[in-house]
Amino acid sequence: MKNILSNIWIKRFMSLFSGLYALGACFLCYCSLFYKAEISSPNSMCILISVLSAVFLLIMLYTRKQLITRISSFVILPAMLPVVLFYFGEWKLIIPFVASGLIIFLFSGAGEGVKTTLGTIILLLYIFGSLGYFLITSFFITASKTETVETGVSPSGKYRYSVVNTKDSSNGSTAVYVEPNDADISLPRFYITFRLNNFERIVYLERPMTKKTEVEWKEQSRQDITKELNKISDHIVLHLTEKQLETLGYTFEEKLVITDLEFEDYQFLGIEQNTVSEVLLDSLDAQQLEYFNISRDGTGYYVLSPSEDFRKSAHADEGERIYLKDLKSGLLEDLYIEKDDSVILNELTDEQLAALGVPESGDVMTFNGQVCFRYYVAVLDNYFDVEHKTIELF
Repeated sequence: MKNILSNIWIKRFMSLFSGLYALGACFLCYCSLFYKAEISSPNSMCILISVLSAVFLLIMLYTRKQLITRISSFVILPAMLPVVLFYFGEWKLIIPFVASGLIIFLFSGAGEGVKTTLGTIILLLYIFGSLGYFLITSFFITASKTETVETGVSPSGKYRYSVVNTKDSSNGSTAVYVEPNDADISLPRFYITFRLNNFERIVYLERPMTKKTEVEWKEQSRQDITKELNKISDHIVLHLTEKQLETLGYTFEEKLVITDLEFEDYQFLGIEQNTVSEVLLDSLDAQQLEYFNISRDGTGYYVLSPSEDFRKSAHADEGERIYLKDLKSGLLEDLYIEKDDSVILNELTDEQLAALGVPESGDVMTFNGQVCFRYYVAVLDNYFDVEHKTIELF
């Protein structure tokens, strides 16, 4: 048995579990940045995590001289800093990881000089990180009291909502928040669920605070919602992503516009001043394009006579044509050119709406008899872009 335990390959294999534990700490770090933790049974979770941490700690102590374990011992404590800050108070979740990380850091096989240096850096990270976090949240938290009076989930289960009353110096307000309900991370075996954070969307706001809170959900078809919106206005503008524009068949050149038109520009184009703020490049002839220092060939629009500084910024060689489609947005702005991301809802067919990702039917919410949320608009305006998460301290 002693020979087996002392075998270097057994130790190297077991050190992989050290990396697994460090990945668990990093996963908690990630969740603390973008999710709220909801613990269904704190005591059960604490016992389970404590037992697992003890087992992994024994493995890490056994393999403390292996490279993977050494690296893991330096990762766990820094990874737990955001967890301590954002989940402050959830000690039954935090303490097992921090205790295991501290013990393996002190007893890892790394040199004393390395541990002293890294230990000092980690300690400073905790001191200054905690100080900065609590100072920022103390200074910027507004002096208001909020009360959640109602919560629920839409019939499809795709959205959840909350009605929140806020008491402040201006007679307060009532707000209705909607957020995605299908982007959480549920770990029932660990008695914990991570709720996606910072994706609440205010769909209704009333001042002063109202006592009447009647929330109703219904399912409505895409065609019916289109008819309702077009009755409200036949010029509803949608702002789409580049991918959505490509789905509708628009090319890059078709959506380029000249902006910041001046008096001379309006005169040259024969347009009454201030009637429009931008003009599509596709609507201009060769002479008009030349006026704006633009031309076009079979490849696309290009800069007719670029300055030396502009050429250098575009990383183009002397005599090389600089095509607009190859330029970043900053250089396009130097030419007073932008990409128009808008389309008119009234001009879209039902098939195009389906191609943009709008389901055939979905959830519609009314608050006190007034429609305040349509799944249809949430999809088109990309209310809940869960692929691009943000960190908010307050």
